[in-house]
Amino acid sequence: MKTPPELLNEHACFGGIQRFYQHDSREIGLPMRFSVFLPPQAAQGPVPALVYLAGLTCNEETFMMKAGAQRLAAELGLALIAPDTSPRGANLHGESDSWDFGLAAGFYLDATEAPWSTHYRMESYITAELLPLVTAALPMDSSRIGIFGHSMGGHGALTLALRHPGLFRSVSAFAPICSPSQCDWGRKAFGGYLGADESGWRAHDATVLMGDMARAPYPGGILIDQGLADKFLAGQLHPALFEAACASARQPLLLRRHAGYDHGYYFIATFMADHLAHHWRELGA
Repeated sequence: MKTPPELLNEHACFGGIQRFYQHDSREIGLPMRFSVFLPPQAAQGPVPALVYLAGLTCNEETFMMKAGAQRLAAELGLALIAPDTSPRGANLHGESDSWDFGLAAGFYLDATEAPWSTHYRMESYITAELLPLVTAALPMDSSRIGIFGHSMGGHGALTLALRHPGLFRSVSAFAPICSPSQCDWGRKAFGGYLGADESGWRAHDATVLMGDMARAPYPGGILIDQGLADKFLAGQLHPALFEAACASARQPLLLRRHAGYDHGYYFIATFMADHLAHHWRELGA
């Protein structure tokens, strides 16, 4: 029998409940924290759910505190799930040396290189452990799960959606790292977690994955919002490369470019309602 997650605290929120949990993860081998928002409709039965993957330096609280998603999620009847961005407490050499690798920078993949491969297993954690755990323990419909995220988490949302299309029925992203093989953030993470052989990186690059698709994996469309005042746009994000890959695969993509908006949560909060509505439509809520 699976041990249920430990409830750390909860708060009434727009007629629903905002909760924060901790559990012992078999995939990570360490305690992991995550947050959940349950809309008021969950009191009557299972509701569709969205997984949100946060970006570099963030944790399981960032989205719930900053994105302003709960009000509309409560109206639509959508649950929200936010995992942490990396293992905590692994105490690996070099884990905290930089802000874009190691702690709070797990890049939502399973590392293959020592010493990271022991605990840095974020893809398996989310897809094979966290989602089965929360959908079994809480009133969520496991057949109606969407995924979205920001920056590193946008990379995670796109790649996990493309690698697990049977698990996720909808996908969107805010300012995602669209081609990590071709930017400093991604090359640093992939080199450290996956090794020097760049052929192994292809399976975790959304642009490459989409380019290899024989048909559109999400015929209902993918939504991406990108701020044109984002200081990371030119060097790190490369949305135009993913746009071209979607065109090649005939994957419907709505890539919206917004003058004046940067990389932060004011930008995310501005367009959050559009993303929730996109997922609500795709999940058949």
